[in-house]
Amino acid sequence: MYSIAQKFGTTVQALMEANRLASPALDVGQIVNIPVPAPVTYTVKAGDTIYGIAKMFNTTAEAVMMLNRLTSSALYIGQTLIIPIYTEVIVHVEGLYVRGYASTDAPAVAEMARGARLPVTGIVGNWIQVRLFDGRLGWLLGAAVRLVPHDGQRPVQEIFGFYTEEEGPTLPSSHEVFTSQAAHLSNVGMFHFRILREDPAQIEKFPATFTDDYMKEVVAFGHRHNIKMLPTVHNLLYERGNQNANKEVIGGMLQTEQTRAAFIAGILQLIETYSFDGVNIDFEDVNYEDRFRLSAFYRELGRALKQRGYYFSVDVPSRTSDEPTNPFSDPFDYAVLGSVADEVVLMLYNEHGWPGSGPGPVVSIGWMETVVNYALTKMPASKMTAAVSVFGFDFNLTTKRNTYATYAMAMDLARKYNREVQFDQETQTPMFAYTDEAGNQHEVWFENAQSIRAKMDLADRLGIRGIALWRLGMEDPAIWTMMEEHFVIRKSVM
Repeated sequence: MYSIAQKFGTTVQALMEANRLASPALDVGQIVNIPVPAPVTYTVKAGDTIYGIAKMFNTTAEAVMMLNRLTSSALYIGQTLIIPIYTEVIVHVEGLYVRGYASTDAPAVAEMARGARLPVTGIVGNWIQVRLFDGRLGWLLGAAVRLVPHDGQRPVQEIFGFYTEEEGPTLPSSHEVFTSQAAHLSNVGMFHFRILREDPAQIEKFPATFTDDYMKEVVAFGHRHNIKMLPTVHNLLYERGNQNANKEVIGGMLQTEQTRAAFIAGILQLIETYSFDGVNIDFEDVNYEDRFRLSAFYRELGRALKQRGYYFSVDVPSRTSDEPTNPFSDPFDYAVLGSVADEVVLMLYNEHGWPGSGPGPVVSIGWMETVVNYALTKMPASKMTAAVSVFGFDFNLTTKRNTYATYAMAMDLARKYNREVQFDQETQTPMFAYTDEAGNQHEVWFENAQSIRAKMDLADRLGIRGIALWRLGMEDPAIWTMMEEHFVIRKSVM
């Protein structure tokens, strides 16, 4: 811990506080968040070389030289260098092959589209080593890409996007946003699979109308843009408004070691059928008495995925303490999830909007911080993604009912009733109020680029991986420009 603190110009105490460690002891392979202001700098000492400094900070000499506008590798004692905290390449040709080793004679292991972004792990001569969506390493010819080192002034984060099909005339498919904003997506969960109600050991398509060819094309597009592609497997939407159906279905799957094993075999087959990179599990509405079987399932699935080198992502309802105070989240053991999953997606969008909640934001900045801080007592920040809404609700204060409101729907309402959107500073959320034709009083709370930026800034301060968006296609289009201007989106999540 002391040597790490010295290397990055901080203190052991600051490192321990940033990582919530009770002791300075470290384990091999442990990820440590470094609480240093950007940019990271290094002062050249006697005997230093550009290559030695690059190796010290796990970057490349070429990235250090580019970031510091150096025309040669010569250094002088006392020289201050800005250190890249993340370096990527951007493909500027069509159909670029990623090679198995640094030669045009090497077999192709993947093909990247123009605009694809890939993290850099090394440079040898004219060849650049990069990391792919599935964790493999490959090589690209330097002339076909643009090297881009980042100094940390823009936070580096991951973006998980949930993808669904059209849900009626007001809720469009995610496809257009997915294809147009591929550069800003790290991994994508395809919300197209769920437990089969008639046989809970099996998985069904949801909706059943998509074809295998369609799904394979979407996955292949994501891979060409270096996006990790995952099926989101869930237990939802069997009967409108009937959560008991969801509980019965997942209870049937969890019932015995045999039913769980059959379901896990189905997940592995699903991954192989569509060339996914792993799985994202989204189980909700679980009976409290099923909690131990639920944890057993996560452990069993984690072992099966790890044996095959697949990625394991789990969505989990928000909770804020160990006490069983919320039946929606009580069955989920955060410590178990943190120990078996590669990524735990905290579903924050339940602060307001459920029946009887009263008006307010779906995810306020305070709620996000409370949930994440609790989760940080159960798992490392490096495994944690905060799932936030890009939608909101129109709360009818007179009838005590609420309705879904995408960004576009919210702005249409504001224009229709000639209302000015206000940004609530306490919750960091946009809202407005209006009176409808029947005299009913309404409050509309939703999300825009400013509120999403506030959540990304908080994710950066808390040291977690980034945010997940439920769901692509309902957001303020300006969030993508905001990300481009203020953040760096990391690809090839591990």
